[in-house]
Amino acid sequence: MAELQEVQITEEKPLLPGQTPETAKEAELAARILLDQGQTHSVETPYGSVTFTVYGTPKPKRPAIFTYHDVGLNYKSCFQPLFQFGDMQEIIQNFVRVHVDAPGMEEGAPVFPLGYQYPSLDQLADMIPCILQYLNFSTIIGVGVGAGAYILSRYALTHPDTVEGLVLINIDPNAKGWMDWAAHKLTGLTSSIPEMILGHLFSQEELSGNSELIQKYRNIITHAPNLENIELYWNSYNKCPVMLVVGDQAPHEDAVPGKLTEAFKYFLQGMGYMASSCMTRLSRSRTASLTSAASIDGSRSRSRTLSQSSESGTLPSGPPGHTMEVSC
Repeated sequence: MAELQEVQITEEKPLLPGQTPETAKEAELAARILLDQGQTHSVETPYGSVTFTVYGTPKPKRPAIFTYHDVGLNYKSCFQPLFQFGDMQEIIQNFVRVHVDAPGMEEGAPVFPLGYQYPSLDQLADMIPCILQYLNFSTIIGVGVGAGAYILSRYALTHPDTVEGLVLINIDPNAKGWMDWAAHKLTGLTSSIPEMILGHLFSQEELSGNSELIQKYRNIITHAPNLENIELYWNSYNKCPVMLVVGDQAPHEDAVPGKLTEAFKYFLQGMGYMASSCMTRLSRSRTASLTSAASIDGSRSRSRTLSQSSESGTLPSGPPGHTMEVSC
């Protein structure tokens, strides 16, 4: 019997008519670059047009990460520092992302005509189903900041079956008393829109320091070509009655994107995704923080839903619905 010889067969992708291997590689590279830059879409809703940008490709049986930004910002200025953070790459490789720009907040947006009725925050939330229907996405994990956090929470209340999780961030960690609230209202009568928005985005201590970051955002907002649109979004946010509940010991700490990224990984892992992801840094720092807080102020009881061991780096099992608290 003649000896059988092993033959290796290499599967190649078929070329389109008239396409050479070189042009095929160029097309594949261009497609990858396009995915890295994101694909911007606009869709009509009952309350006007809304623009959003999609990064990556949908993953089977996984929700999309769906972000909504705060007033005075757009999706780039609000979320790029977080999603461009090195440790965040493990997350964005596992999920498709949808970044929404509130109407008139996208780059190059024309100024709305005089008398334009800007949507309320509830109406902005009602635009989200149109986006998901356009993309044919069934579920999301919402990530919202400030006004965007309120919009996503309103959407979750009316469409709970489409929301697998929410990450709600308020970047003003300082609770205001009644006197501070009254002073803020009086200041709003004489302050410019950019200064009022900066007062929302940053604490008084940060504004007094006038750091390079403050100067950067003051320049961006003051010279924004769509400042009139920003004011409309700000007015819609101000019309919304909101009660803020914040921790009385929420410190300002360095490397906030790193802590938030690590916390986000825990959050996704607790939902059953990215089970093999390595968790170390937040586990150690969180355990040390909880131990220190217990020894210093044992008489005060604070409920916490996050508990983990610095040795195992894993989360305990729990009910499907849970809340995760992170101080950044």
